[in-house]
Amino acid sequence: MNNHPERTYRPSFRLYHPNSKGMGGAMEMELRPALNRKEGCVMMKLARQKTVGVRSGDNPTYSTFDWENKLCVKLGFNDLCKILQVMRGECETVEEGKGIVHRSKSGATRINFRHLCEPVHGYSLDVSRKGLDDKDAQSAHIFITTAEALGIGLALEQSMVAVCFGVPEAGTENGTESAEATDETETF
Repeated sequence: MNNHPERTYRPSFRLYHPNSKGMGGAMEMELRPALNRKEGCVMMKLARQKTVGVRSGDNPTYSTFDWENKLCVKLGFNDLCKILQVMRGECETVEEGKGIVHRSKSGATRINFRHLCEPVHGYSLDVSRKGLDDKDAQSAHIFITTAEALGIGLALEQSMVAVCFGVPEAGTENGTESAEATDETETF
């Protein structure tokens, strides 16, 4: 008999940074745990600010973001480690300023993440995507405060267990099935 309630987790997190110039950005991070032999990752989506909000007057409005034209990137184990190195202060930028590059049949995506000291302290996240023919180029940017970076860094550190090993399913002994139950035995 299981006396413990089933554990659940919130798989995504959003951060909004509008500004009065309409040049802000929003970010969503979604944890996708490893499952069986499939690698885990964090899917990151960035959206550019679409409208400027007005907080004064009788009918205040909020800024909106262009989620329909978002940029989406898959951050795997190595990508997350490189981002965490910057957040921990081990280096100032990812890949010495060259960024993380993901290439596919349709083009290339570059992820730049760097620590800023001037004009304000924080972190800059820039993602750009180009097609093979240099058409359909897209880019998005978000500034992350040092306090937000602390929380995101801690969340990413904790998510590495799920990215590497997955999340135990309810009803399995110690979160794993026996080799007999799955018919998966391997020799190391």
